[in-house]
Amino acid sequence: MSRRISDENKLDIGSGNSSHRNESLAPRHGVERPEKNILKDIGSTFKETFFHDDPLRNFKGQPASKRLLLSLQAVFPIFEWGRNYSFAKLKGDLIAGATIASLCIPQDIAYAKLAGLLPQYGLYSSFVPPLIYAFMGSSRDIAIGPVAVISLLLGTLLGAELDPDENPTEYLHLAFTATFFAGITQAALGFLRLGFLIEFLSHAATVGFMAGAAITIGLQQLKGLLGIKTFTKSTDIVSWNWQTIAIGISFLAFLLVTKYIGKKHKKLFWIPAIAPLFSVILATVIVFATRVDKKGVQIVKHIDRGINPPSLHKIYFSGPFLMKGFRIGAIAGIIALTEAVAIGRTFAALKDYSLDGNREMIALGTMNIVGSMTSCYIATGSFSRSAVNYMAGCHTAVSNIVMSMIVVLTLEVITPLFKYVPNAILASIIISAVVPLVDVDAIKLLWKIDKFDFVACMGAFFGVIFVSVEIGILVAVCISFAKILLQVTRPRVALLGNLPGTTIYRNVEQYPAATKVPGVLVVRVDSSIYFSNSNYVKDRILRWVTDEDELSNQNHLPRIEHAIIDMSPVIDIDTSGIHALEDLYKSLVKRDVQLILSNPGPVVMTKLHDSKFLEAIGQDKMFLTVGDAIRACRRKLQEEA
Repeated sequence: MSRRISDENKLDIGSGNSSHRNESLAPRHGVERPEKNILKDIGSTFKETFFHDDPLRNFKGQPASKRLLLSLQAVFPIFEWGRNYSFAKLKGDLIAGATIASLCIPQDIAYAKLAGLLPQYGLYSSFVPPLIYAFMGSSRDIAIGPVAVISLLLGTLLGAELDPDENPTEYLHLAFTATFFAGITQAALGFLRLGFLIEFLSHAATVGFMAGAAITIGLQQLKGLLGIKTFTKSTDIVSWNWQTIAIGISFLAFLLVTKYIGKKHKKLFWIPAIAPLFSVILATVIVFATRVDKKGVQIVKHIDRGINPPSLHKIYFSGPFLMKGFRIGAIAGIIALTEAVAIGRTFAALKDYSLDGNREMIALGTMNIVGSMTSCYIATGSFSRSAVNYMAGCHTAVSNIVMSMIVVLTLEVITPLFKYVPNAILASIIISAVVPLVDVDAIKLLWKIDKFDFVACMGAFFGVIFVSVEIGILVAVCISFAKILLQVTRPRVALLGNLPGTTIYRNVEQYPAATKVPGVLVVRVDSSIYFSNSNYVKDRILRWVTDEDELSNQNHLPRIEHAIIDMSPVIDIDTSGIHALEDLYKSLVKRDVQLILSNPGPVVMTKLHDSKFLEAIGQDKMFLTVGDAIRACRRKLQEEA
């Protein structure tokens, strides 16, 4: 930016205020139109939208062999960090992998039932997907497998199409189809670098959705926890079993106590990690020893032995269930993606390493595509298991491989021992796992910081509880969009004043000490000016001119003769915005008020120049700073006086 110093700006005679003298002695910088290059602008916008992380920077100036290696590492990060792998890291990963395996095995059996599937499909989903992710994922800490919320979502959406008891085969095939399209959706978002789309599901909406899903899951599991077989349409329970209640309540209390211990004493994280497996073993021994299964305690009875059978032929690639599978998969896939990326970023920040969001999406999508062909349902990152993985000292994704191998061992050897696992203990495990999803502290913080976020959170919460999971998500997204629209259509327009002893101008509401300049209205538009808000901005400024004129008359001060708009926060303007400025200029001229602009950005400056608006108001009515504009206004007022 070039500098211009005008002789007439060197001295402001008659000003007694030191800040005014400082202003008059300061040089004035000109505001000039930047060079215009349409192709460069389009390229820059495209790059910042889809390639803001500059993924090809490491390929520049490299020979072909190096580029081939970098390409391989980009798709399979294991070839990058694997070169520096050591025995010390292996030791940590073995311990972490064994720890999360002890947690995932009982959870997988329980979550499969939550999805309306047989128990073995939960174990299948902790074998193949974690292996794929270990080779393709960029997170060192995330633990892959089925999770409660996605299992509930999948079971709800599938159950709306088919009854798992009446049509078990079709239900299973639709589950694999949904998993396939969930993977396709996730991989497509990553490959096309459209990951920013998941940001529309805000943190507030996610908190509400998770809390609502947790309450729904907990209520659903009361049937298994209390041994209730059927309900009447009234509130009376037709059938219940006291032995089941004793098992369910006692182990639920045990699991919650271990979680409390692990939360209070971080070094004892392994206690809540192994508690579910210990509970399953102990409950199974109790049932087998007492044979309370013959007295009405419901048990798992059977889990198929062996590793994942192929299921490609079970996916619907045509027929009436194709689009249903796509719809279910797309919804569940996006929710699973949002959860996994959030978890990965959380732990990446704790260990201070970068996480490639688009690479994560491709890895998650690929593992679900392959998983759908190997009898798995939708898998994603589990926060509880990832937290245990982190605290157990994992170093790389090898912990997922270790977990997968233990799951394979379980499928091949141990599954017959699960015959006498009571359903009540599975319900206890699910309830204890979803309790932390009701994040009361986060909800309180939303209320304290942003009431609109709180409304979005509550919309998702009550939508999930009283209507359905998908309606809860839809309500939250709609409220979030409404917030965006409100902010766009009604941007903040601040009235500025001078901080005494400085040349700085700030919002008079934020800084009560800031004083208004007699005869001059200074406003700042804190948003881009588009068709959706241009008329509001124009009307707000005109209303302020009227209000300030009335206030000046009451206080016997000079009327408003200059209106200065600080354009610093305005990063863009469209044709409607320029027309609004033209209308504002004409209205101010009729009131004998001069319009002045301060510090427009390069994009705005170019558009104002191309539209001939600067010629209309005059090139001398454009200033780099508010201070420059005020200095010129004072000089004109003094000359007129």
